[in-house]
Amino acid sequence: MTPDCKTRRPADANHPDGNALRTALDLAAVGVPVLPLREGKVPFGNCRACAGGACGGRPNMKNAGPCRCPAPCHAWAAATTDPQVITSPAWAPAWGEAVCVGYHPGGAGLTVVDLDNASAVAWARQTLPPTRTVPTTRGQHWIYRGAMTSHNAVRPGVDVKSLMAYARWLGPGSGTMTDLPPVVRALTVKEETTPARREVVSSLPTRATWDRTVATGCRHTERYVRTGLERGLAKVRARIESGAGSQAFGVARFLAAQHVNCPGPCGLEAIGAEIVAAAVSVGVPEAYARRAVANGLETASERAA
Repeated sequence: MTPDCKTRRPADANHPDGNALRTALDLAAVGVPVLPLREGKVPFGNCRACAGGACGGRPNMKNAGPCRCPAPCHAWAAATTDPQVITSPAWAPAWGEAVCVGYHPGGAGLTVVDLDNASAVAWARQTLPPTRTVPTTRGQHWIYRGAMTSHNAVRPGVDVKSLMAYARWLGPGSGTMTDLPPVVRALTVKEETTPARREVVSSLPTRATWDRTVATGCRHTERYVRTGLERGLAKVRARIESGAGSQAFGVARFLAAQHVNCPGPCGLEAIGAEIVAAAVSVGVPEAYARRAVANGLETASERAA
């Protein structure tokens, strides 16, 4: 029943007997909201009508919107238990390209502690109460009964996925699932809450900036890198209420991944410094911002190895 996410395409995934679609229907039948994941283990992109938030977003997202798009747009927010949606013509093309099944843990009343490496697994065994565990490519998923907010990089190699997030379905796992413990909720206490603009959260020196002088071994043009970086910085600065630290982690991971095939150096330290500065500008404590960005850069490098 477990799809192999390293396979480019399951056999005849458009048909109910296809691996990914069959797994999705089995999960939906027991109340687990599902969605197809494409190559790279990520959701399918939005359709033209939903691109750039033009549709307003789905009603079950943080900022409720009017979108009623029948396609699997909006990542985790598209996850469903409705078999008619899952097998609909609008979802068929996605299943035709799907490499595995994703699910919305929070929608199923679950929390996944995603341990991305052996060190993180060792930490969990010493710190967290035992529960259902699922092996992953690099580590393990520890699954608890109960939902909470999702946070990336709560510590090195550890993400918490529950509400407003998706996880890969990698099989039922082993062990007895236990209730979400306070120690897991406490992991997110360090997640930033953006203070009022008048509060001073750090005293960063004049920020470093990325340019060709620090990236003599980068295979990309300066315009390409600066465009991607400015878009990422804009996303971080837009998080004026909360979530800027998590956004900084995601931006750092994404941008670093663009350089894994460069001979180097690519000036990732300067890129990271600009992301940190953007996060601090909207109230993220400097130490947290530096840690989130460092984890993002490191995660991209590890996954490319």
